[in-house]
Amino acid sequence: MPQGVWRTVGSVALDPQNDKAFAVTEGKDVMVNNPTGASVDLLSEFEHGDATVHVEFNVPKGSNSGVYLQGRYEVQIFDSWGVGRSKSSDCGGIYERWMDNHGYEGHAPLVNASKAPGEWQSFDIIFQAPQFDAKGKKIANARFIRVLHNGVMVQQNVEVTGPTRSAHFEDERPVGPLMLQGDHGPVAFRNIRITPVTPVSAR
Repeated sequence: MPQGVWRTVGSVALDPQNDKAFAVTEGKDVMVNNPTGASVDLLSEFEHGDATVHVEFNVPKGSNSGVYLQGRYEVQIFDSWGVGRSKSSDCGGIYERWMDNHGYEGHAPLVNASKAPGEWQSFDIIFQAPQFDAKGKKIANARFIRVLHNGVMVQQNVEVTGPTRSAHFEDERPVGPLMLQGDHGPVAFRNIRITPVTPVSAR
């Protein structure tokens, strides 16, 4: 799959000359979409259903990205440092769906757990995939059982009735790839782990 301007580096930090960009060191521990911050989305070759996902990420000032379970359901990444009243577009939110030029069904994080721009952050997600009967009819919606942002609970037992805005796919299926959004600004990722779970039950 095309990788655009994504590359692997050793580390990232805020650029001393521009806090909306990264300075990087050579190495192979971190994926970053520098220098433009506008690259292709990355999709895993592995497709998951019910799963736990650990992702570590870093954004400079004002930047924006997202982690899409099955390439369809987004947990928002955003520089939300210091935000008072969070929205679904803030970091840790389940992004809204979109129809007739307006958004709906977005879920703001329960609390703002964001760190400052340039600091490494994490999501730990327990995800339940949509379920289908033998004829392919959906019988249960996708669900975020739990989302921890930097170890803090920000989502619990949130149902999503379909793909969120800017999803890679418009349909729904039992499995799909993990997607990392790369076209909304500079972002870096490391230590990504997807672990299949059977079954996932609400807690």
